[in-house]
Amino acid sequence: MSSSVSSAPPVQAAPAVKPNPFLLTPRQGEAARALLAYLGSLPLKGADARLLAVVVAIRAARSGIGNLTGQDLRSLRLADPEAAVTALATLGWQGQEALLSGDTVTPVGITVPDLGGGPDPRLPFGKVMRSRVSGWTTRTLAAKPVKKGSSVVRLAALFLAAHGPADEYGTLPAHLPDDCAVVLPELLAKGFLRELDGSRYLLGESVRHLSGTRPPSDTPPAARPPEEELPSWDEWKDRASVALRRHVEAVERCPECSLSTARVSEAFMRKAVPAQFQEKVRTAYGVWEAKYPDQGPAAAEFAAAFRAEHGHGPSVKQLCKALGWGKMSRELRIHVIRRLIADGWLTNTEPVPWTLRPGKAAHGGAPGSATPAAAAARRR
Repeated sequence: MSSSVSSAPPVQAAPAVKPNPFLLTPRQGEAARALLAYLGSLPLKGADARLLAVVVAIRAARSGIGNLTGQDLRSLRLADPEAAVTALATLGWQGQEALLSGDTVTPVGITVPDLGGGPDPRLPFGKVMRSRVSGWTTRTLAAKPVKKGSSVVRLAALFLAAHGPADEYGTLPAHLPDDCAVVLPELLAKGFLRELDGSRYLLGESVRHLSGTRPPSDTPPAARPPEEELPSWDEWKDRASVALRRHVEAVERCPECSLSTARVSEAFMRKAVPAQFQEKVRTAYGVWEAKYPDQGPAAAEFAAAFRAEHGHGPSVKQLCKALGWGKMSRELRIHVIRRLIADGWLTNTEPVPWTLRPGKAAHGGAPGSATPAAAAARRR
């Protein structure tokens, strides 16, 4: 009797997840560390004051004047914002008291005497350099593992990201504040760090793109494209049309949503990328549609009520969550909303966020036949 050995079909490897692009070049990482070294030289106590100072300093790096709004201060979620603002006065900084006036929209110019132009500037940043480091600061403070953490946790995250290599062990910086050193186990527990061993640490996989000491590119300098000059959030708003600026401010000022400046700026400034839906998303949509049939009228009604209450439309996630559609992937949420738009129940001003509103079908049009796109959507 002959025996045969059967082998299982080869297991296909899961598709590699493309890592997030690094936010800083090696030179910009040096600038981020220079910013934190400057912060360490300031006679400040407490994470609240230091966190506010680092945000003011990067905005004032070139001109000596950093512009902040009351909303910016609020988005930092300081435990005692009044004490932090008062602490800056002991440094000789001027103008920050206006942040406590109650006006959350009007920019306040805070003068930092030892920054700005001069023969030997403390932070010698060019326009692009300052903008990139400022954006990195905002994104690091809003990184998912630490965005809900205390001031000292987020400040520690800034120091470790700036000084930590992307894929190698880093060494705790000598000027790391003592209170930041105390919360390092919390960064490990939250996943901002993969490993922590004495003075050595390894950044978490989800935040490696925030590294300030990534290895230089192998591409020769002459072949590298010039850095794109990214505007700051205030500069972006200044360039926006009157209508878009009005919409942005409605979202920023909305007391019901209470969104952070980092969340709003990222949503409006990110480059729109066409959504590509894989077959598994279409299959998931079929399951969703069977479980939640005829959701068009409810979606349109919610969008109208939300807009009346907030002064702007809901985000895709806000609408899906409010209508109780259960746990959904980001791709499925987008696909569901695209179908509701194709069927005429909703419309929006793509790619501008927070613009969902009732569509033609909600105003008396025939559901499913309001637009050619609806017919095309049903044929797919």
